[in-house]
Amino acid sequence: MLTVVLAFVMNLLVAVAKSIAAAITGSAAMLAEAAHSWADAGNEVFLLIAERRGAKGRDARHPFGYGRATYIWSMFAAFGLFAVGAAVSVMHGITSLTEPEADADYLVGYAVLAIAAVLESVSFAQAIRQVRAAGDRFAIHPLRFVNRTSNTTLRAVFFEDAAALVGLAIAALGMALHEITGSAVWDAIASILVGILLGFIAILLIKRNSEFLLGQSASPTTRSAILREMLAHPEIERVTYLHVEYVGPMQYYLVAAVDMVGDRAEHDVAERLRRVEREIEQHEPIVEAVLTLSTADEPSLNP
Repeated sequence: MLTVVLAFVMNLLVAVAKSIAAAITGSAAMLAEAAHSWADAGNEVFLLIAERRGAKGRDARHPFGYGRATYIWSMFAAFGLFAVGAAVSVMHGITSLTEPEADADYLVGYAVLAIAAVLESVSFAQAIRQVRAAGDRFAIHPLRFVNRTSNTTLRAVFFEDAAALVGLAIAALGMALHEITGSAVWDAIASILVGILLGFIAILLIKRNSEFLLGQSASPTTRSAILREMLAHPEIERVTYLHVEYVGPMQYYLVAAVDMVGDRAEHDVAERLRRVEREIEQHEPIVEAVLTLSTADEPSLNP
């Protein structure tokens, strides 16, 4: 939540500054960057809603809880980035190619870009700290973690902030080439490139959110860790089937076939299964566990 709130505040300040600079300079690249920052600020609102809605516990209507609501609202944010940020930037860049803008007030433009870079860096630094901490906890490279994590709001903030910094560099280069050559074409090309960058990030975020909405299995590392925990349970002798699926950020639905210790009567085994299910669900990431009995000929799973 802190990462998202900080990103919202920084993007809002940057959006206002870029909009004023775009009006003063008439720069196509600066206008593209303003659209980019307004899209990011609006997206953070969706991400804040995603965090609040996804944190609700399960009830009678939603037995797995509201974790998948996080992916729905994050999907809205990704579509907003594509429609507002990418589309506006590309369209304005194309328009500027056919109707070039007059020379920009370069000093104002550079100053605003520099301020924006500082503010975006503050937000990005917070996202990097969270990604590195989580990557270290799971022994995964930070970039690999941010791509694979079920924490969709963290992924969105990380990639949006990274794209913002790259976009600032593109805008600065476009303005510099405009100043050096006297041709506004470079400014227009920079606007188009910013739009393409935002479109790529938006498509990446849409793809990852859709995968979690469709139902994505836990990573092999997570599955092995859960299997080891189950085999360590005093009532479970072996596990022959295990399915672990995300139902929200760091929330899992578990289905397993197990062989219970001993050979007791059917009614006793049923009670033991229900008890073990409740004990497994005491682990915070497991939203619901469903256990069934293994047959004698089914091979055992090894972590």
